[in-house]
Amino acid sequence: MMIGIDLGTTNSLVAYLNNGKAEIIPNVLGKRSTPSVVGLSDDNEIIVGEAARQRISTHPDKTVAAFKRYIGTDREVKLGKQAYRAEELSALVLKSLKADAESALGGTITEAVISVPAYFNDAQRKATKAAGELAGLKVARLINEPTAAAIAYGLHKNLDESTFMVFDLGGGTFDISILELFDDVMQVHACAGDNQLGGEDFTKLLLQYFLEQHGLTFKKLKAIQQAIALRLAENTKISLSSGVDALMRFELKGKEYETTITQIQYEKIVEPLMARLREPMVKALRDAEMNASDLDSVVMVGGACRMPMIRKSVSRMLSKLPHSTIDYDQTVALGAAVQAGMIVADETLKEIVLTDVMPYSLGVGINNPNSREEGDFLFSPILERNSAVPVSRADPYYPISEKQTKVDLGIYQGESRYAKDNVKIGLISMPVTPGPTDSNRLDVRFTFDLNGILEVEVQKDKLTKRLVIEGNPGVLTKQEIDASFKKLANLKVHPREKIENITILNRAIRLYEQNIGDNREYLGELISHFESVLLTQDQVKISDVRANIEERLDELDDDPLGV
Repeated sequence: MMIGIDLGTTNSLVAYLNNGKAEIIPNVLGKRSTPSVVGLSDDNEIIVGEAARQRISTHPDKTVAAFKRYIGTDREVKLGKQAYRAEELSALVLKSLKADAESALGGTITEAVISVPAYFNDAQRKATKAAGELAGLKVARLINEPTAAAIAYGLHKNLDESTFMVFDLGGGTFDISILELFDDVMQVHACAGDNQLGGEDFTKLLLQYFLEQHGLTFKKLKAIQQAIALRLAENTKISLSSGVDALMRFELKGKEYETTITQIQYEKIVEPLMARLREPMVKALRDAEMNASDLDSVVMVGGACRMPMIRKSVSRMLSKLPHSTIDYDQTVALGAAVQAGMIVADETLKEIVLTDVMPYSLGVGINNPNSREEGDFLFSPILERNSAVPVSRADPYYPISEKQTKVDLGIYQGESRYAKDNVKIGLISMPVTPGPTDSNRLDVRFTFDLNGILEVEVQKDKLTKRLVIEGNPGVLTKQEIDASFKKLANLKVHPREKIENITILNRAIRLYEQNIGDNREYLGELISHFESVLLTQDQVKISDVRANIEERLDELDDDPLGV
């Protein structure tokens, strides 16, 4: 038998198909969900789930949680004296779920469908699959969480064509997917998201507000005090989610600190997080070339959607009341179980074809004519995000100089205009004969298959070189991204330090990252043109060009949400 697993940041669940109906399998405690927490007992034995969660406050040095946020990176988490990678800790959670399923179903479980956030990149997906294998499971398929949610809601059984959005806000990640059903095909048109946004961020912001009210600092608290404070904030968030005001009370060194948080205050506190929910929705609609009015329905998934302000905000932005008839936490696991049934060809299920898309763009680094720094390349996307997979495409490139004897092509993953701000995942070199650049055309083909493997092929005349990228290239951590933004913000390049130029350039770059296709190419030309004008330091010319570009950006900066 094949099971379906929702491997979550905060909680994980396992389900199976029983006579055509998906059912959640309770854990050893009789609970439907298992906290994604791993710890050590007093005897230094590994404990998983609620037992480990209960020790967060008392033994923070022997308990780890929210490690899913680091899956696909080289980051290690200390548990006692031992350091673990995120996939190793995830494997312990998966092994616990596997044991619960085997106990309930009375047999050995060897295969599973495991859900992943739609916006997970190649490295994160491979790490998740590795976690399953470490747990003794053959991962039959990784299914995007929004697709699993759509299946759970029975949208795949609709007779009529329909287009819908899945809004998935879990404990640690946020996903938006636009899907369409037609002729027994469920096609993903676009996905977007934020892998560093979830319910836990609302908890931390609430705690930060409380501590600031009393002149306290989280970092100055002892590890045990930090764990207690986070638990307090989590309980307060749950109370606020029920629609009532909540009292936060924290005792430190014999002194009590307390603050009553009202619904209005809470909404004000988390305004920065609420603002971050909007951008992925806009990006997904743009990529799908749709407006909110084109959607037939909206499905909300993830425990964080229990917050009334989330549902209210989604309803207001999309002008639709979202579906939420299935328990927010159980939806993805139930859908994964149905997908497992489809794979084993369960006769009780209607066969449906599921398509997938690439979450990130893939391309090469090319010469930046407006830069004087060696190696300061622009990013030239070959396969753009939200392309249906499998996909293959080739673009022509040429050497920079007639004297070159070889061309080194860096391979990048990301959305930034500048190659250095994306993730470099490979390098391929091709020899060329010195001479006119237009006689040294290189045809670069990218092929991305259903298993997430990228093949790069460079062809010149009869010579062909291939590079298959299937290892884990790693991804930038949140800290690295933050450091990169700070570094770029502190650059002083005359005359960019003038606020007008910085503003218009940043706006153009933002729109470049939001768009694809012809619009992206056009924006790239606008950016290059403006950068070349900035290099002249002719303030009159800069002012004229800036005004013209601003008009062009106004035309492209439409709002698909319509609000």
